[in-house]
Amino acid sequence: MSSYNHILYDVQDNIATITLNREAQMNTMSVPVMHEMLHALDGVDADDDVRVVLFTGAGQRAFCAGADLSAGDKTFDYDRQDPSDRDLPKLNGVYRDWGGMLTLRLFDCLKPTIAVVNGASAGIGATMQTAMDIRLAVDSVKYVFPFTRRGIVPDAASSWFLTQVVGLPTALEWSLTGRRILADEALGRGLVRSLHAPKDLMPAALEIARDIADNTAPVSVALTRQMLWRYATAEHPMPVHAADSAILQGRGASADAHEGVMSFLEKRAPKFPDKVSDGLPACFPAWDPKDSF
Repeated sequence: MSSYNHILYDVQDNIATITLNREAQMNTMSVPVMHEMLHALDGVDADDDVRVVLFTGAGQRAFCAGADLSAGDKTFDYDRQDPSDRDLPKLNGVYRDWGGMLTLRLFDCLKPTIAVVNGASAGIGATMQTAMDIRLAVDSVKYVFPFTRRGIVPDAASSWFLTQVVGLPTALEWSLTGRRILADEALGRGLVRSLHAPKDLMPAALEIARDIADNTAPVSVALTRQMLWRYATAEHPMPVHAADSAILQGRGASADAHEGVMSFLEKRAPKFPDKVSDGLPACFPAWDPKDSF
């Protein structure tokens, strides 16, 4: 287990778990917490033993209750903050939204991401989940996107991510009103995959993670995740077809593809040899992060 001040990072049986570990503060987020999560995600991508990553919060009250508001009216006013509290890069003279730094890193992650939502999720606690692949929640979960009620606007590139997850009409309603969203509505509108009793939540998430870790090719999973996220809003299917063609050709000649076919024909469990750390095709670098406004 890696050592952090604000999060826990643990890997067991090919599954990494990142836990927001500020239970007394309802796991609220801050710039230092964000930096620790970025570091942990770098570790996830670099470790071929990690096949899936789970995100959860400490305790039973909150996954993440939003940004740490202990700075009062300086919370979102960067120029009035101590420099150590705004350890953020700038783009074109503008401080980067640290929620967006986190969701963009999640977007670029090479491993499947699962939110195990153990409690209340507000602000960045809700928007960070929209950049994760699968969300399971406790049956008492409450969500809120409260930005208009705090005099700011949605963070974490959620005007893009939330729309991808629940569609524009729902994203507009939730973001404009900033009202509370209860479990049944979150399920009905597609924000969460399923609802669970507290004792059943983590086992349900681990069942999904285990299915991925035990039965799929890591390189194929990394590429599939990127293809789905990056091409979801393509203006025409032709660029998607071009990418599919190039990636399928590369994967078709791989040891993984040979193993996948033969294990199926021989009715045995596959043992995929390719690694994410050295098995991505040549076209993959074209998906470098877009670090400019």
